[in-house]
Amino acid sequence: MTACTVCLRDLYENELGHQACRPCTNRADANLAALAGADGLYARLADSLHPGSSSGGPAVSGSRTAPLPVRLDPLSLAARGGVVTILQTWLIDWHETLGYTHPRWDGGLQQQLDQVVQRLRVLLPWAAEAHGAFAEFTGEIAQLRRQCETATGGETPPRRIGVSCTCGRTLKVTLDTAGVRCPDCSAQYGHSEALRLPLAERRAA
Repeated sequence: MTACTVCLRDLYENELGHQACRPCTNRADANLAALAGADGLYARLADSLHPGSSSGGPAVSGSRTAPLPVRLDPLSLAARGGVVTILQTWLIDWHETLGYTHPRWDGGLQQQLDQVVQRLRVLLPWAAEAHGAFAEFTGEIAQLRRQCETATGGETPPRRIGVSCTCGRTLKVTLDTAGVRCPDCSAQYGHSEALRLPLAERRAA
C-alpha cells in the first residue's frame, strides 16, 4: 500500500503498508471522541428531540395541525438502529476479523455508545493498518458526526462545490473533503489537490 485509502495522498515511509495515513487516522479518532461522553454529540441528541428546542428545530405556533411531539432526525440517530447500532456493527466486524469473541454491551444506549466508542478507539491503529474497509469506516463516522451536529444545531452540513477534473468531469467536494476519485478517468485527488482544482462552470438552466 503506497497511498492512503481515505485521502489518497502518498504515504510517508513510516506509514507504508497501512490503509490510512496518520492525519486521517487522527481525524477518525477525533470524530469518535466527539460522539461519546456526557457532553458528547450523542448525549446532546436527547436535548434536541422537541420542536422549538435550542437545537435549532422550528418552533410551531398557530398551525392548523398539531406538531410532532419530537423531531425525527435526532430521534432516528439516538434510537436503536441509529448511531449506537452502526458503531456496534463496525466493532462486531472488527472483532470477527481479528478472531475475537463477540463484544458485549451493558447498560442503556448512552452507556453502550461510550463502550463501543472506547473499544473502537483502542482498535483504531490496527484498523488503519490492516482493515480493508477502513476508508468506508472513516467516511461513515464523519457522516455520523455531521448528522449529529446538524441535528443538535451545532453545525450546518458543509457546502458542496463543483470543481473540474482534468478530464472535464465535474466533481463535488467540500472544504473538509479527504479526497475524491473521478468516476470517468479514475484520477485521484487528495484534500489539497481537490481544493486546488478549478471551479466548474455553471451551466445555464
